[in-house]
Amino acid sequence: MLTAMTAWLPDTTSAEPGAEDRALVQDAVAGDVTAFERLYRRHAGRVHGVISRLVGRHGDRADDLTQEAFVRAWQQLPSFRHESAFSTWLHRLAVNTALMELRSRRSRPQEESDELLEFHEVGGSGSDSHHSPALKMDLGRAVASLPPRARAVLVLFDIEGWTHEEISASLGMAVGSSKAQLHRARQLLRTRLGDTP
Repeated sequence: MLTAMTAWLPDTTSAEPGAEDRALVQDAVAGDVTAFERLYRRHAGRVHGVISRLVGRHGDRADDLTQEAFVRAWQQLPSFRHESAFSTWLHRLAVNTALMELRSRRSRPQEESDELLEFHEVGGSGSDSHHSPALKMDLGRAVASLPPRARAVLVLFDIEGWTHEEISASLGMAVGSSKAQLHRARQLLRTRLGDTP
């Protein structure tokens, strides 16, 4: 698992992460693999976090997609123009990697029902789940239990700060559908977290 692999890695975040990232990117583009490893160590946790929030209860798949995002970053690094921070560029690349996974799942609808089944099996839908701290679902698990498109819109809008226009373009849906999916996701979260009146 990625988190186990990176747990021993030192946090190399400096007071000026953008300047250090720029220097590391330049060294990596010049062929310095160690510089790219340092970029990986600096950003792997956040990249894995956003991918796992987007793809849901597929922990091993999130690990694979994180690795895939970094492979793509290595391949595309020479085209990085420093018009934005490296972390922003990498983050968008990671989100696009996860979105490609979600699009590919549309042809495999069984996976969505499997996620909902897992949600019910852990006690998320029980009427007493919001009363017992031991049974109360945490936010991360609740987000992971959402249907994939609703989860993607919620994560991109509420967590990643994307606009509905950006989401609609990335997910291939109308802006109105993005807004509707966000509303649906928020309502499902309220219900699953026991916050409904």
